[in-house]
Amino acid sequence: MYSQKVMDHFTNPRNVGEIPDADGVGEVGNPRCGDIMKIFIKVDGDVITDVKFQTFGCAAAIATSSMATELIKGKTLDEALAITNKTVADALDGLPAIKMHCSVLAEDGLRAAIEDYKRKMGLITEDEMAKPHEHIHDCADDEAANG
Repeated sequence: MYSQKVMDHFTNPRNVGEIPDADGVGEVGNPRCGDIMKIFIKVDGDVITDVKFQTFGCAAAIATSSMATELIKGKTLDEALAITNKTVADALDGLPAIKMHCSVLAEDGLRAAIEDYKRKMGLITEDEMAKPHEHIHDCADDEAANG
């Protein structure tokens, strides 16, 4: 069901924790189905120098959080913003279709943390903040599968 990479990132997640003096924090999720992610970033210049996460959720939610942090560490803000849920899922050698919403959670968490950083730095205004996009972290698929 899950790839070896998913299982590795679930059982040995990277970058777990929080950054107390984070430059940006993103919190996303759907508490109704239990997947909640919080991502903390440190930025030096335009580069993400450190990233940590706290995720409450299933194995796929934890694995996608872990992989997402690995993918953005050392990247510029623009490079990190180019990472999509598909990028995260592909880096994990795929996810079951019913768990793809977890990769959306990771993408949305990254974007929220970067947006928070840009807002704090005065690089964007409230009006310029990202509007919801076509990806929705929804647990309807999980509920349908679990009856």
